[in-house]
Amino acid sequence: MAKTKTSAAVKNRYAAKAYDRLSVIVPKGQRETVEAIAAKHGETISGIFCKALLTLEGLTDWPVKAEDPEQ
Repeated sequence: MAKTKTSAAVKNRYAAKAYDRLSVIVPKGQRETVEAIAAKHGETISGIFCKALLTLEGLTDWPVKAEDPEQ
């Protein structure tokens, strides 16, 4: 059976349900520095920031939130 391509709309709907989106602002010209740091550690930019936040709080994983009863 051939694999089908998942539409961008389906991926976006899943991402909206599963993730919170944050924006990070760095000084002009430092995007490349952040990208290089992420690449050096084999991570994405998002992964680097998540790891940094967990490290700052002394955690190894995100705390589990109670399920929203409306979902």
